[in-house]
Amino acid sequence: MTDPFIPPYPEPPKSRRGLVKRFLRGWHSWIHVLFEKSYTMKMGEIRMPGQTMYIANELPLVDRILRGGTAFPKHRELVRNLEPLIGNSVFSANGEDWESQRAMVNPAFAHTALNRSMPLMAAAVDDFLARIDAADRTKPVDIDPMMTHVAADIIFRTLFSQTLDAHRSNIIHTAFGQFQRLAHSASMLRLYGLPARWFEKRSLRPAEAIHAVFRPIVEARFDDYHRRGESPHRDILQSLVEAKHPETGAPFTLAQVMDQVSTIFLAGHETSAGTMTWALYLLAECPHVQSAARAEVRRAAGDEPLTAAMLKEMGQVRNIFRETLRLYPPVAFFPREVPCPMDMRDKHLEQGAMLVVAPWLTQRNKDHWACPHGFDPDRFDDPANAEMAKQAWFPFGRGPRVCIGAGFAQQEVTTMIAAVLRRYRLSVPRGFKPEPISRLTIRPRTGMTLMFGDVDG
Repeated sequence: MTDPFIPPYPEPPKSRRGLVKRFLRGWHSWIHVLFEKSYTMKMGEIRMPGQTMYIANELPLVDRILRGGTAFPKHRELVRNLEPLIGNSVFSANGEDWESQRAMVNPAFAHTALNRSMPLMAAAVDDFLARIDAADRTKPVDIDPMMTHVAADIIFRTLFSQTLDAHRSNIIHTAFGQFQRLAHSASMLRLYGLPARWFEKRSLRPAEAIHAVFRPIVEARFDDYHRRGESPHRDILQSLVEAKHPETGAPFTLAQVMDQVSTIFLAGHETSAGTMTWALYLLAECPHVQSAARAEVRRAAGDEPLTAAMLKEMGQVRNIFRETLRLYPPVAFFPREVPCPMDMRDKHLEQGAMLVVAPWLTQRNKDHWACPHGFDPDRFDDPANAEMAKQAWFPFGRGPRVCIGAGFAQQEVTTMIAAVLRRYRLSVPRGFKPEPISRLTIRPRTGMTLMFGDVDG
């Protein structure tokens, strides 16, 4: 057996850097501030001028924090960072506010039922394949913006019952990249006790550019229902427009519907787009994994249109999805707030401190996984890893605030993997090596260029 491929990640220094060096390394990416011991520590402590941060990496602590739900609320820094994009929505709300929002939003996700959403996913993926077919495949293709288009198109079809054109997709891809850059800088400055107002104000422009893509759709649908009693579509947006508070019966206001739509759209497309991008790259680097998965897709689906039932027969493809998320979880860190003074392990945590659970660290811990930085999808078929697959793999979170769209994400990413493998032989251009950076999500710093060759060529 050959050693697994080690995809790129920031090589951690042996020892912790000082305050200034941490700031400089972290200015572009959170994962670049980590040092060697970060990946094996049980619980770390970082004191910065603007915030004390604790990182819980021990599995019982991880489970306690995530299953605690609203007992460990989303940290105010995260809420502040995302406010221009998603306002006070089900992702950022805490306590009773979150509970009532979740109750109002839950029925909308009936429209993400896998059999119902599969045709929408397959159609969006087919459109992507057509764009690749039309491209000059003798040259590398940057799939990063294309994956944004596919994932955003799928969410658009599910949310709004309409497709997303290339122009609006490019607006979203560009604006979200700008927002991530500016919001990351603002957060870094606040954590170090430095003024961040310039970056905060600049981040409003890309947030507004994203909202402008779907605000007209939301406003028109809101007016159709509340002024004229019309409901022409049965989709996520319509469910949000018609939702009622579980106690008062009050509907969402237009601003509140926009917040929820923004959350579902941004969380739904950005995380899936990143996972698709990294999955195709990993397959391009590993021809043996690619060939085995392609054979599985052919056995399960032949040349027929992909269905949800076929995907259930593709264990290897599903493992590629899971291993991609283990190595490149879209959200590397889950920041929670310490609600009251408490002790964890040998540390006394002050009220208001930041308590971080980090999929990036726990899922790359050598105490949890053999060859933790290596790409080995077969590890999920090893019975020896069954417990770790439950305890040390949580890219969607866990407990009451687990991502409600996890099954939806798995289906759309595996649909993409299966469709691409059946049509193309992926490879990496000579000399290309992506650099992962972690801001709000983990994405390649300068895009992801791949070659799409003929399967039988």
